Amino acid sequence: MAVRHYTLDFSLPAPADLPATMQGLQSIFQEQEMTETIHDTEGHGYLVTFIGKNGRFGVLRAHSHGLVTFDLQCCEGDDVAQVDNLLNELEKKMKSLLHGNIKRIKRLPALRRGDEVDRYWPTADGRLVEYDIDKVVYEEDSVYQNIKILHSQQFGNILILNGDVNLAESDLAYTQAIMGSGKENYAGKEVLILGGGDGGILCEAVKLKPKMITMVEIDQLVIDGCRKHMRKTCGNVLDSLTGDCYEVLVEDCVPVLKRFAEEGRTFDYVINDLTAVPISTAPEEDSTWEFLTLILDLSIKVLRPTGKYFTQGNCVNLTEALSQYEEQLGTLSCRVDFSKEVVCVPSYMELWVFYTIWKK
Repeated sequence: MAVRHYTLDFSLPAPADLPATMQGLQSIFQEQEMTETIHDTEGHGYLVTFIGKNGRFGVLRAHSHGLVTFDLQCCEGDDVAQVDNLLNELEKKMKSLLHGNIKRIKRLPALRRGDEVDRYWPTADGRLVEYDIDKVVYEEDSVYQNIKILHSQQFGNILILNGDVNLAESDLAYTQAIMGSGKENYAGKEVLILGGGDGGILCEAVKLKPKMITMVEIDQLVIDGCRKHMRKTCGNVLDSLTGDCYEVLVEDCVPVLKRFAEEGRTFDYVINDLTAVPISTAPEEDSTWEFLTLILDLSIKVLRPTGKYFTQGNCVNLTEALSQYEEQLGTLSCRVDFSKEVVCVPSYMELWVFYTIWKK
């Protein structure tokens, strides 16, 4: 059963008479039949907990620097109107006790914790976003990752891999950006897509009449889920692993890239849709940085002299990680140059950086 978690904060211009203020609030909790327990904070403000017979649990904390916080947890079946009334009365009483001497009152919508449908997903730069997700349409664990496709009322179906929002049906802007934002002529060209199991890049590339597209996706279950539940993104291109101008290889791209390099096979465009730039430059991310550098180096080897390599970067706020990625470009086996573009991807709810890289 889910729990709703309400928060109500009062920012005071100066510390108040905490015991007197807290005592003035007692009647509100008594009316709600909530039992009070006062805790010893060893001089660090004032702390009271409240337990109600209907399972409600409240924490009222007055900090010595002037912040008063109230947290209330309620079970899913609790009366929402009663809870709202409790919070309204608490806010009204605080204003009365402090004679309106409050700088700011902040009340957030309830967090739904333990819900069957998870609607909270972090952005790349660590902010929490609540999506309007109403159902799970697909979930599988492959040998590589956890795969979810969730339905959002705004964004359509959203592909989430290992807890990261990858792509929603609303996110054509992502696909267009990672293909060059409409500035490239794909007609008669040879294209290599790394990853892209949602089928979005393949679907859009096929429309541009290339000579041949080779897509290398390691996870068949991603393809299976998106074929059925991301039709607005992939169209019908995932119905078959081969088409008039494309083939999909369900393989690890690293040995495929090495094989192409050994065979001397080259491409006009290489589109890397495998992974974003790591959000951190910490040592625990070293393996991901090594993987990115390996893919870059191998991709440049199969890129024609006039070809272009497209990839995503990450959130525009992650300046340190993006700078490290740009420094990595100077360590490749041949000299390259790059440009970047910032695009708003709807379901990400943040600005996203995309790179175009070419040989000097």
